[in-house]
Amino acid sequence: METSIKPTNGTHSSSSVRQSTAKERADRIDPYGFERTDDFDYESYEELMSEYLVILTRRSIKWSRLLKGKGKVQKNVKLKRYVRKGIPNEHRALIWMAASGAQDQLEKNPGYYQSMLAANHDSKLVETIRTDLNRTFPDNVMFRKSSDQCLQKSLYNVLLAYGHHNPSVGYCQGMNFVAGYLLIITKDEEKSFWLMDALIGRILPDYYSPAMMGLKTDQEVLGELVKLKIPRVWQLMEEHNVMWTLVVSRWFICLYIDILPVETVLRIWDCLFYEGSKILFRVALTLIHHHQAVIEQARSLPDVCQAFKQITQGPFVGDCHPFMQKIFTEPGSLSMATLTKLRVACRERLAAEES
Repeated sequence: METSIKPTNGTHSSSSVRQSTAKERADRIDPYGFERTDDFDYESYEELMSEYLVILTRRSIKWSRLLKGKGKVQKNVKLKRYVRKGIPNEHRALIWMAASGAQDQLEKNPGYYQSMLAANHDSKLVETIRTDLNRTFPDNVMFRKSSDQCLQKSLYNVLLAYGHHNPSVGYCQGMNFVAGYLLIITKDEEKSFWLMDALIGRILPDYYSPAMMGLKTDQEVLGELVKLKIPRVWQLMEEHNVMWTLVVSRWFICLYIDILPVETVLRIWDCLFYEGSKILFRVALTLIHHHQAVIEQARSLPDVCQAFKQITQGPFVGDCHPFMQKIFTEPGSLSMATLTKLRVACRERLAAEES
């Protein structure tokens, strides 16, 4: 419990001032190390968290019972249901590793990560990664050189090892933010490396390759899904000649990092590692469908761009638990068969346009 000396003559003692300043500093930083903005609504946040903490506590007890100290988990209907309701932070690394296949890869390849770090480094790769290090989460205290446990060196190591592991991708912008989030959660370079491998190699193939064909394809697929499910928005995009890449490329390449609140992004990633890339579409379709009226007010291309920024802010996305329930109901059915079919058609169209 905090103790302070009673101030005299109506002034605060230096001890109590120091304590209140330290508390203010702590309040300004979220549990993941991100600084809160000057206009951060503490009152709404406290209200939201008081409800969400009850849910988190309940989920945490259920997860502890489910895992019972196990180091391994098997995918099944019950686990999928648990993942959709959110993984407690203390179990996130374990479940992400197991669900994505990253744990299997780590165990099959002992010492592989270290061997990638020990390899001869491509000077161009090193230079490109170094350039982006200081641009990665400047608003996060864990990525500052002044931090006791600065994650910049770990971030550099993970990106460098991955660049050597997958030379066809090497490094491209966006990967720094993904690796940064993985390090914040796992606090482990090797696990972060294998989770990167799962994301870039299997869950999101061709998102980060030089041609970015996977990314371009999925943006077009989203357009087709909007045409099917939210036709008035699709019509508006056509009328104002807005390309989907203009408004959603950052959603996909950054996997909603810096687009949606941290807690919401982590809940999305819980499902992304377990269920794969269709989660990205479910989130996008929910944002667009829920804010259809806002988007339809747009009268020009800049208006459309502004509307797409606006729909990623506010209480709808901040209250992550109901938001995550919505992504499984609001867009309606979305099968992998439908996605695969649309991907084939969109990829063929893009290839024809580029040839």
